[in-house]
This record gives sequence, structure tokens and C-alpha cells, in this order.
Amino acid sequence: MMRVLIAGVALLALAAPATAAMTVNEFLAKADALKAKGILAIGSSDIALLRQEIATASDVYRAGLAAQVAAGKKPSSCPPPKGTAKIGSDDIINEFRALPAAKRKTSVNAAFAAFMTKRYPCKG
Repeated sequence: MMRVLIAGVALLALAAPATAAMTVNEFLAKADALKAKGILAIGSSDIALLRQEIATASDVYRAGLAAQVAAGKKPSSCPPPKGTAKIGSDDIINEFRALPAAKRKTSVNAAFAAFMTKRYPCKG
């Protein structure tokens, strides 16, 4: 029963409307605008927006892993428990900047999942 519940939650998370998803280009543009503001960016609502975008991407990524496991499949990656990964904003931004221009049209959710899959492969 618990596996069915986890799989259902994962599917709901993955079924979020694609039009609401921020692209990597949009994410980087907002990050660059904040950086250009320097100390004046502290009160910007875009800081919370970018943090929420990554938090959502993390939740969607972990829900996808849970759905893979619930379906009896090997997970696509094996990250440490939630809240223990040592990933900073610079790590994410640098990874997003390394994407070719054509791939920057992808969603932050997809780019984050690819980053985590590369960073935390399953061993053995």
C-alpha cells in the first residue's frame, strides 16, 4: 500500500504543468540579474523564486527516484538522504552554464535531475 501511495505522489509531482516550469535560460537570466544588483538584490523576490524552483526540482527528482524504486526498477541515481547533499548555488549555476545553448531550453526540473544523476551515480 505504501509503495502505491509513494508512486501516486511521484506521478502527481511529475504531472505538474509543463508551462509553469522555468527553463534553464530563464533561471540563469534571473540569477545574472540578481548578481548584477549586488547587495541591492537582498530584498528581491527573485531570490525566493529561484530557491523555490530548485526546491521543487529536488522534490520532483526525489519523487521520480521513489517511483522507480516502487516500480521495482533500479533508481537512475543514488543521492545521499535529503538535506545532506553538499550542493551550493554555485554548483547548480555552474552546471547550468555548462549546458550547450540548445539544452538551456529544458526545464530546471530536467536539468537538475541530469545534474544529480551525473553527480550521484549508483555504485555497483
